[in-house]
Amino acid sequence: MPRATARHILVESEAQCQDLKKQIEDGADFGKIAQQYSKCPSGRNGGDLGEFSQGQMVPEFDKVVFNDELNKVHGPVKTQFGYHLLEVTSRSD
Repeated sequence: MPRATARHILVESEAQCQDLKKQIEDGADFGKIAQQYSKCPSGRNGGDLGEFSQGQMVPEFDKVVFNDELNKVHGPVKTQFGYHLLEVTSRSD
């Protein structure tokens, strides 16, 4: 079963998600942005979700985590919870 580690930032609007992504791409620290803006409890830990298996997260989330490039900020990814920025930090089969 594939496993991954990732961190994310959850916000309510696509516009805010895009703005935060630009800040990170311009050099802002992902973890600090997560602590400041993320609506998810994981924000307190810089958005760190720890290790999880494929299928544990919502399908939109899994698609990015288990297919897209490592150590790059992806998003906005829309789920029923809001808009996410995702950074996949490791993945294993």
